[in-house]
Amino acid sequence: MYEGVLLFPLSEYNIYEKAQISYILYQILIEVSIWYIIYEVKIQIITLFPEMFDGVFGSSMLWKASKDNIVEYSAINLRDFGIGPRMLLMIEPLSKAVLFAKQQDDSAKVLLMTPRGHIWKQSKAKSYADRGEGLIIICGRYEGYDERIVGLVDEQICVGNYVLTGGEIPAMIVTDSIVRLLPGVLGGKTSAEIESFVEDDQTVEAPQYSRPAEYNGQIVPEVLLSGNHAEIAKWRQLNAQR
Repeated sequence: MYEGVLLFPLSEYNIYEKAQISYILYQILIEVSIWYIIYEVKIQIITLFPEMFDGVFGSSMLWKASKDNIVEYSAINLRDFGIGPRMLLMIEPLSKAVLFAKQQDDSAKVLLMTPRGHIWKQSKAKSYADRGEGLIIICGRYEGYDERIVGLVDEQICVGNYVLTGGEIPAMIVTDSIVRLLPGVLGGKTSAEIESFVEDDQTVEAPQYSRPAEYNGQIVPEVLLSGNHAEIAKWRQLNAQR
């Protein structure tokens, strides 16, 4: 796009050409600035089991986000900070791990995965994605953690009313739901605009169909084959679950 902008010294260009060059250089500056704004959101996971994240961060859209330098992931092993054999996560190693992560990204928000937290919803994922801030996610354990760690936490998060053996899977859920909303991850600018829960954290988008129009006696609704976009939009609105 910018090939051949400056083939000769600037003094050899006329006023019109210099104006064009100035405009092009301004556009380049804007693009570079935008690139640095979205470049590598840091997501750091504090966990006893860092190996659990290898496959998740190395697959699908999370892998693409990393490949395109939109997100940088790291798993911080709590055992490196002197975690003991006790089931309860102790304050000293937790604090050291959080402070270590803060040294990598001092503006990052600290999230604690815990049943006591706010229920995670699409609107909250979008809020974090829109901010573009780094995240430090602490994975709790089923026996709990020293309550004093909440003094270093910005928000406590719960992914549902059920019990898991640890916060690793909730951390994956939170990470996935945020990263897919970051600019450039899904591809299309409107890819994440027409989805379940986008409008109100409740509405589920209408059923989807593909070819063939008839399979084993099951038929695609006729309106979806009509080509009438207004009627199709009306059908989708009526068939969304609220």
